Amino acid sequence: MSNYFTDKVVVVTGGTDGIGKALVETLLDMGAKVATCGRNHDKLYQLQSQHPSAALHTMVADVSSENDCRRFMETTIKVYGGVDILINNAGISMRAILKDVSLDAIRKVMDINFFGTVYCTKYALESIIERKGTIVGVSSIAGYRGLPGRSGYSASKYALQGWLEAVKTELLHDGVHVMWVCPGFTTSNIRNAALNKDSESHGETPMDEGSMMSAEECAGHILKAIRKKKRTLVLTFTGKRTVFLNKFFPGLADKLVYKFFFKDGQLVK
Repeated sequence: MSNYFTDKVVVVTGGTDGIGKALVETLLDMGAKVATCGRNHDKLYQLQSQHPSAALHTMVADVSSENDCRRFMETTIKVYGGVDILINNAGISMRAILKDVSLDAIRKVMDINFFGTVYCTKYALESIIERKGTIVGVSSIAGYRGLPGRSGYSASKYALQGWLEAVKTELLHDGVHVMWVCPGFTTSNIRNAALNKDSESHGETPMDEGSMMSAEECAGHILKAIRKKKRTLVLTFTGKRTVFLNKFFPGLADKLVYKFFFKDGQLVK
């Protein structure tokens, strides 16, 4: 698999934590030329320090800002000459029921998860078409099944998948591969950074991170799917089961999902 990515220019948004960081480090080990962005300057500096001799371009950028995304793509193309693979990984979650949540939290989630992908893809598109490259969206099981307490997150992932499917069809005869991947529950910082009802980071997670797939394993699956040009990738048994149940037994899925996320009528996960 390493030969496939050698010398390819791969852009990974949100590369300072979790799956994004695992993707960046795995790709660098494979000899890829990597560009990544994040909102935290210190984390980007640390990443650069850990790979001093690697082909790694970093930039502080907030993907919810169209201008940041444009500058990130422009500098990447200037440094490396183009983009072969764009992995739209940057994302944020939320944890609050609709009755309590501020509309600002839902808007923030949509701006980062959906519009961040739109902006980056739009500004990299000309180069990707030129190189007959690949566009990837890191989605979620929430893109197949709405999850309680994560209504804005679910909406952003449904929007992401619908948008990518439309783009995939538009580019059918351009030699561009478009895919979306759904990691399921994976160890990452996304739950700690999830927005609460007041649109602020929770700073903790109610999930048992120890029982989840590691970010490194998840990154390996994603890169293998890119190489094989898969349409979609749904990871973990729980993820596959949820998608299957929701498609064929939606009423049962409602009950099981409620039971998983609620206890005595209170959101616990």
